[in-house]
Order: sequence, then C-alpha cells, then structure tokens
Amino acid sequence: ISKGAGMIRPNMATMLGFVATDAGIAPELLQGPAFTLVQSPSTGFGSGVAIPHGRIEGLSHVTGLFVRLAQPLAYDAVDNLPVDLVFVLLSPKQASVSHLKALAQVSRAFRNRQFVDNLRGAMSVDALYALFATLDSRHAA
Repeated sequence: ISKGAGMIRPNMATMLGFVATDAGIAPELLQGPAFTLVQSPSTGFGSGVAIPHGRIEGLSHVTGLFVRLAQPLAYDAVDNLPVDLVFVLLSPKQASVSHLKALAQVSRAFRNRQFVDNLRGAMSVDALYALFATLDSRHAA
C-alpha cells in the first residue's frame, strides 16, 4: 500500500496514470493489446464501488490504487449506478494465483458495508491509508 493524493476528477486514464507511476512502470504498458483492464459489469459491484483489474507484462508485483472520486463516474455496474469508489488492481502477467488472492481480499473488503462507509467518510489520506492498513493486518496469513 502506498499513500496517494486526495480526490481526482473521474477519468480512467488519469487513474491508470497514477497506478503506473506508483507501480514504477511506463504508462504505455497500460495501453494497447498488451494490457486489457477488466471493466465488465462484474467489476462494478454496485453501491458506487468498482474494482477494475488486469495482469500485465513488466510488472514485478501486485499493486493497487484506491481512488475516491469527487464526482461519480458512469460505469457499467450491476446496479447501473455511477461509482465513486474505485480500486484498480494490477498484477504481473504470470501471477494468476497472487492476482486472484488479491482480488478476493479487495472484494471481501468492499462487500463490508462498514468499511465502504468508512472510506466515504475518511477526511484525509492518512485516514484512508489507516483503513487499508487495518485491512492488511486482518487478512495477513
């Protein structure tokens, strides 16, 4: 987990730029046929939450970026509502098991109504970081 800046304008390209920088990879790796971000209705959980994810060449470890959007983004979610909480999850191309484990952990967290409410109510980057750090410690095994 790494700390990031606060709210951004709703734009998937901007979010992918942030995650590329955080992961230490060239933004070009997140474009074109080498990379397909899963943005199907199954990644739009409903209740304003989306978890687009993908696996790419050149990435050394599983990485994620959480964004709380200032304005909800139209997204093909299961409930057809726009999303304001987005967690982009990226994994190395060869890390299928790690990717699925990370996706399961993030999915469990975002199904927890209290966790989601706390994310929406967090007033600082430090508060958001603390919520995710607590999540890490609860699921470490």
